[in-house]
Amino acid sequence: MNQLQILAIVLYFAKLAATDPNTPWHRHKIPTFLPQETLKLDKPRFSANATLELMTHCNAECLWKEAHPTLEDLKENLSYETVYTNGTRTLTVVDIPDFDPSTHVLKQHTPARSRRKRQIFGVDGRFDISGKTFLLNFPFSTTVRISTGCTGVLVSDRHVLTAAHCIHDGNDYVKGAKKLKVGFLKENPKAQLTKRSKIPPKLLTRWLRVKRTQVPKGWIRSQNELSMDYDYALLELKRPHDRPHMEITVMPTTDQVAGNRIHFSGFDSDRPGHLVYRFCPIINETPHLIYQHCDAQPGSSGSGVYAKLWLPEKQDWERKIVGIFSGHQWVDLNGMQRDYNVAVRITPLKYAQICYWIKGTYSDCRSD
Repeated sequence: MNQLQILAIVLYFAKLAATDPNTPWHRHKIPTFLPQETLKLDKPRFSANATLELMTHCNAECLWKEAHPTLEDLKENLSYETVYTNGTRTLTVVDIPDFDPSTHVLKQHTPARSRRKRQIFGVDGRFDISGKTFLLNFPFSTTVRISTGCTGVLVSDRHVLTAAHCIHDGNDYVKGAKKLKVGFLKENPKAQLTKRSKIPPKLLTRWLRVKRTQVPKGWIRSQNELSMDYDYALLELKRPHDRPHMEITVMPTTDQVAGNRIHFSGFDSDRPGHLVYRFCPIINETPHLIYQHCDAQPGSSGSGVYAKLWLPEKQDWERKIVGIFSGHQWVDLNGMQRDYNVAVRITPLKYAQICYWIKGTYSDCRSD
């Protein structure tokens, strides 16, 4: 029995033990997201070095600030920069009328025993995905390479969601972002699988140029002040691709997530030439972050984190992007220290922003 057959069996029984289908998936009310003014900025220097392994720290003060933003804080963080291929850079100031910041409810973070610094927890639970049958079909076909060394996920016919730190270090855009590209795996027409060989032929990578990038000010204003909370970016391709994409949605409560599990695939640097898949339970969460111990290595940053949610109208489970894999964080609380791998969760406000970036009008984003 090979690794993929074992994976299929594990996922089958995981689904049987999943969340009760009678648990309704609560569709969030999406806030109004209104751009107010667009200002022209100086062209980026593109001087920063790409960071493939993001590590941050957070303590009680950090967690409190995250859970108690003012309305002005939220508007400042959700304002965003746009950079075009000709180097033009703009800042768009936004408003979120009638939004109540008190809806940012703090999820109680409970620390446990301390751990050694690591991104692999216990036995490595990652799976190499190989062969065109898997790699070129949904959901693995929605995973793409970012030319700066990260991973991204297709969220429309021309948009890719990734981590902001893959293209911007908090102070400036990275060197490779000036001519940013997105890589799609494709079949090698010259390669043939012989009867004697059990190893599938390697796939090629087809690169498409990026037309526009958008990054929230919450990441740009200070990498350390807000940690990973706004570590996401949207890339618009110069032309549409021909692959299925995965839809984004607001991260629901954990009791609405199948098996309390999240999943993501990425191009981990310690396994060159392979797409690596993993899944694991959600351990803890805050208003902005999903804490977990999914095994990951540099290169997987920007992977689309998805969950299986029950859709009553379809009477079936469906995969939806609920976060973006960011990196590693130490949490210091009540004299105890714990480390996690962390994903940025898609909140109602972040959904409204990303949806606006994709569709260009807030009226098409009022419900997810």
